Amino acid sequence: MRADYGFPGRWVGGTALIFAPALLLTGILLRLPYHFFFPDQLAAFQREPDRMTAAYSCIVLGNILLWPAIVTLAQRIATTKPAWAAWGGTLAVCGLFARTFHAGVDHLAFQLVRLQGVDGATKTVAASYGAFHIVTLFTAAILFGWIVLAIGAYLSGVLGLIRSLALGTMAALMIGVLKGTSTTSIVSGSGLCVALIPLGFTVLREPPAPRSRDYVLWFGLLAILLPVMFFLGQKG
Repeated sequence: MRADYGFPGRWVGGTALIFAPALLLTGILLRLPYHFFFPDQLAAFQREPDRMTAAYSCIVLGNILLWPAIVTLAQRIATTKPAWAAWGGTLAVCGLFARTFHAGVDHLAFQLVRLQGVDGATKTVAASYGAFHIVTLFTAAILFGWIVLAIGAYLSGVLGLIRSLALGTMAALMIGVLKGTSTTSIVSGSGLCVALIPLGFTVLREPPAPRSRDYVLWFGLLAILLPVMFFLGQKG
């Protein structure tokens, strides 16, 4: 089954389907030695700042890259099950916005460890935990978006039963600020890889088949563009 990849396109969608789950699982595994609750995450950052920075960076980057992956999956579902694609894709993408918001709070909390020490940062986070923010509106989207998308993927035949169930495990991924790795996190990250990575390779190989030169040009462009974007972002 081939979808029309007008947006975000074969190359962006296929690459995101491969790299987004891989980055997410990498970040989850990097946090594995530490308990998932926020005081332990802050203490872990104090002990191993480079490791925790790498872990949370992989997770937020994987989360951001999931939007073109979800759009590409929803396009394929929409060819036979447009309602499931529309609701599942919309809810899942809204959930990504919420997780990105949480990642920004995580970053600030880790900077508090640098400025106030782990005890001061823990007290500040504890005192502000549960404070109102409008992004709470999307909590249900985080939970149910992946389930709706998984059902649509199965009913449309885009994914088989096992890979659809694997996609649905993303609903179990912990929600909120400074949530570390748990057993369910590993299951969710692994399930996402099982569901999406093979689809990414399928998208990249679909007819009209790209030439070897096309792959070299695309990944070469990424190798140049990403460092430039990072440099300009740091300067900004």
